[in-house]
Amino acid sequence: MPIFNQSIRRKIVGIALGLIVLMLVTAILSMVMSSQVGVLLDELTNRYIPAYSHLARANIRSLERGLALRRMVMTRMEAPSDEEAYAARLRDFEASDRKIEEEAEAARKLINAIIDDPRTYSDNAALGRIDIRIETAVAELRRDLSEDHAKLLKQVDARQMTEARGTLEHIDVLRDQFNRKIDAIRADMLTQVFFSTSQVISRQHQAIIISGIVTLLAAIVGFVFALLVSSGITRPVRLLLAGTREVEAGRFDKPITVSTQDEIGELAAAFNRMIEQLRQNERIRETFGRYIDPKVVQGLIDRPEVAIDGERRVMTIMFCDMSGFTSMSEGMTPRGLVKVMNHYFTVMSAPIRSNRGVIDKYIGDAIMAYWGPPFIEEDEQALLAGLAAVEMADQVPALQKQLPDLLGIRAMPAPCDLRIGIATGEVLTGSIGSELMMSFTVMGDAVNLASRLEAVNKVYGTRILISQATADAIGSRLELREIDRLAVAGQSAPQAIFEVMARPGALTDAQASLRTHYAEGLAAYRARRFDEARAAFNAALEAMPGDGPSRAMLGRITQFAPNPPDANWDGAWRLEQK
Repeated sequence: MPIFNQSIRRKIVGIALGLIVLMLVTAILSMVMSSQVGVLLDELTNRYIPAYSHLARANIRSLERGLALRRMVMTRMEAPSDEEAYAARLRDFEASDRKIEEEAEAARKLINAIIDDPRTYSDNAALGRIDIRIETAVAELRRDLSEDHAKLLKQVDARQMTEARGTLEHIDVLRDQFNRKIDAIRADMLTQVFFSTSQVISRQHQAIIISGIVTLLAAIVGFVFALLVSSGITRPVRLLLAGTREVEAGRFDKPITVSTQDEIGELAAAFNRMIEQLRQNERIRETFGRYIDPKVVQGLIDRPEVAIDGERRVMTIMFCDMSGFTSMSEGMTPRGLVKVMNHYFTVMSAPIRSNRGVIDKYIGDAIMAYWGPPFIEEDEQALLAGLAAVEMADQVPALQKQLPDLLGIRAMPAPCDLRIGIATGEVLTGSIGSELMMSFTVMGDAVNLASRLEAVNKVYGTRILISQATADAIGSRLELREIDRLAVAGQSAPQAIFEVMARPGALTDAQASLRTHYAEGLAAYRARRFDEARAAFNAALEAMPGDGPSRAMLGRITQFAPNPPDANWDGAWRLEQK
């Protein structure tokens, strides 16, 4: 720890500062959790409950419309007929008729707002079905009643009261059917309201419990921290005494651990320098091999000019990131988090190495790797990167089961998954850094694009996204699905992006149906035939419920409803954020 590398006086000051930091962390965590509860509560009060209220009013509007219809008929039946009163009744009927659709549309907007809000967890599949059922019920009501209303008005005008009474009874039957559908939808929506309420209550209880645990943990950590720092003052003295006895006995293979840089630490460092030189070469070789891929080391030995001058090559770059890492890390101890991350990196690095990839670096919870000459042939790199990504995705179910056992808990604080972005293009390879420390790495647009594609997985709900160049290089050697034409942040020209679905010939019937319907929807979407696109994407969701790209495209079509794109629209989507 850095505090051990200070003078004794600064160590004491460091103890006080550490305790203050722990207090601030506890306070910030409490505020963050309170904010999360506020977001859930806001959604419950401003979306769930109003949506249910709109559905309830739709029932009332249906009854009002039936009453207005009867009043209109009774006015026409009066002798002599009052045309002005009849016109007024007709306007009342038409107004009540429009209000049903207005209430249904208002409910649908709120439901879609819940689905589109990424800040809160909700049963989006159930809400999506409710949205479709509302739309279907209103459409069927409009379709079935239009002809009957016209027929009734003709019968009333012709004074055919017997036939008019039969038509009116049929209209009542249709209205009752509509009311029963809305009642069923309201019941399902009420279930969602109760679910959201339970989420708020659960999150409140969780915030209280976690705040208490974190406060207690901060107190324990603060005490342990102070104990460690105080013991760190006397520990180097004991180690130096033990090392001196080892030297006195003629054993020079046990250096002293230098944990401070005060006067005692300097004395211990001088003592270590006397015996460290004997094993220096072996230790450097072991350490170097753990931090830099052996293939890179050998390549730099064979061609050292590449590290100095750099070289341009076509390579395939991969970025892999653990989703839910922030939420997961907040609920874990530092020791548990290190254990989880080490296991995660071990599991996810194996497919990269087995497919001849080079791991460039670990960045937080992310992995950056690349494929390309001179380590592999250029025509193999995209396929090997795709195969590595598929194997990494195959490891996720086992990893999700292993992590709780690794920590000795029943379930992880937050679900873990991974997002992978792969891009192929020309990059610069060489050693980058300062005069004191260098790193052999790759740089270029392909690196930036791979990083952006990894993040874009969050938009589409996918795991593996690849660029157009990578997809062209892979061809039919993997099962791919075109997702969209996209211009990521920092890129002006859009390009097609693809999802890696499976190894060749490994698609299930549901996946094959999903890909077919999605391709139909994507073609209709780009041709601005949004009704056809909506139907195709809904068919894709029926084949594979919860498919992220289909839901994303349906949400986008909903956004286009009030503001359709221009006539010269190229069908591409542009992301302004990284």
